[in-house]
Amino acid sequence: MRIEVLADADAVARTAAAFTAGEARVAVTARGRFVMAVSGGRTPWTMLRALADQDMPWSDVHVVQVDERVAPPGHPDRNLTHLQESLLAHAALRPEQVHAMPVESADLEPASAQYAAMLQQIAGTPAVLDLVHLGLGPDGHTASLVPGDPVLDVTEVDVAVTGPYQGRRRMTLTYPILNRARRIVWLVTGREKADMLARLCEADRSIPAGRVDQQRAVVLADQEAASQLRREPSRR
Repeated sequence: MRIEVLADADAVARTAAAFTAGEARVAVTARGRFVMAVSGGRTPWTMLRALADQDMPWSDVHVVQVDERVAPPGHPDRNLTHLQESLLAHAALRPEQVHAMPVESADLEPASAQYAAMLQQIAGTPAVLDLVHLGLGPDGHTASLVPGDPVLDVTEVDVAVTGPYQGRRRMTLTYPILNRARRIVWLVTGREKADMLARLCEADRSIPAGRVDQQRAVVLADQEAASQLRREPSRR
């Protein structure tokens, strides 16, 4: 795992956008397409807005979701709402290139299987995502892999449905597909994340984030989030 500490959340977002664009160009040159999974949160949404202005091979890009809350269309709790506002409204992406998790379905379990099947259609069997953007919660969760949820033990499917967390059930990518990704980039900002970032960097498997493979991972953190790191990361 490579760790880079930047001045603030805006710098994290800008650096992540440039990093993503570079990965996209490499992937399209090598394989003809780029499949990235995006999370929700203020810094990721800022990153997506910055990404819209990057030199991206948009016609060959597919955007999928890391996780999504079960909420009505257009609801502010939905990551998709912010994804559309931050990226789709500004980038040369066709709506069909953004693949929304089907959380409006009346039956979420078959819907999660349908999403997994779609991932195989665009990313191979088994599905291998080119880049996954992950965040880190103050409780150590990432995606919607939250402490104590049975979804942490799911190993046979790539997409699953959680129990209620902060008032809503979620659909989420699971460890198998996260750990097959060609690259993972963590966006971690804020002093409230400092303890968990230190534990993540120590591969502490007692927190959900610590069970994500670190071999192909990059952490972009602001100075506040990095305040408890024990080893000296690169800084700018």
